[in-house]
Amino acid sequence: MNQKIFKLFANCIPVKGAKRCIIADIQRSDFYLIPQGLFEILTEHKNKSIQEICAYYNNEIDDTIQKLLNSLEHDELGFWCDNPENFPNLSLEWKSSSIISNAIIEINHISHDFMKIFSGLSDLNCKFIELRFYKKLNIQEIELIIKESQETVFRNIDILVEFSDDCLNFDFDDFFKTYQRIGRFIIYNANEEKVISEINSQAFFTKQDLSSNLHCGQIHQHYFIINNPTFTESQHHNTCLNRKISIDQNGNIKNCPSMTESYGNIANTTLQEALNHPDFKKYWNITKDKISVCKDCEFRHICTDCRAYIENPEDILSKPLKCLSRNLGGGYNPYTCEWEEWSTNPLKEKAKKHYGMTTM
Repeated sequence: MNQKIFKLFANCIPVKGAKRCIIADIQRSDFYLIPQGLFEILTEHKNKSIQEICAYYNNEIDDTIQKLLNSLEHDELGFWCDNPENFPNLSLEWKSSSIISNAIIEINHISHDFMKIFSGLSDLNCKFIELRFYKKLNIQEIELIIKESQETVFRNIDILVEFSDDCLNFDFDDFFKTYQRIGRFIIYNANEEKVISEINSQAFFTKQDLSSNLHCGQIHQHYFIINNPTFTESQHHNTCLNRKISIDQNGNIKNCPSMTESYGNIANTTLQEALNHPDFKKYWNITKDKISVCKDCEFRHICTDCRAYIENPEDILSKPLKCLSRNLGGGYNPYTCEWEEWSTNPLKEKAKKHYGMTTM
């Protein structure tokens, strides 16, 4: 047996769960399930030769260890080397130049002062915004709002609108070419599921009902985000609420439109004044490592979070209420590694009533 040392690529990072683990490949946006024994080898015995590792286990599982490490090499998650110190680990530091990095603005019957809002967000170096229209498509109104953002630092604007017949004849290609900051254009309550793609933009038609912020906060495998910025931010902050500000359809300034706490109204309060409220940042540093159940989940650093809807509304560190399964009918249990039915769970039923939900 040789003295070679197995080294994971720097972008392939193991994460331990209660029963099993993953390797998050944050360069290729993928993850690989691994047993806890392999996690132990990769972390507690890193920089040891395979001969040293096998000796530690009394040479009782030599073939298994060799096969496991060879499988990682085959999947291009790591490599054999002589000098692992020449290949440093990826830094998990996270920094942002933005005071506020992302914002959500709801739009319904009230017309906001978008020049004031966009100017305030630009002063805070906000780069990503989402405009949620809780009414039928009015392209002229949308264009007027988008034009107000031309002198800002925004990099990306996502738009959510309710389906109407006008959407079927709408020239998305021309719209995306004219307004190149648009990222996603989501049309909800549509008759069918389809995607219209441009180079940097996409229009999504979905049957899903997004006509209320009660539909916010879903935790699901489809929404896993596997990249360097999110993975590193997750080590230090809440990946949903960190550096986020929102304005609900009534003009109330919040962390998220779905939350009850308001820090003023945009009609008479600046975004900076709301940000200066002593409670505004209380959710920013609630990492998944602090949240009940999530802290034991192998997916925690590639998963989103929700503090607006939680299983126990009296506990700020409670698990997200809408931790959903593949069929949107259950919650993930890291202690059994199964997606389970939760709709009849008494604790969740109590929480649904608390938030005024009749369906999910």
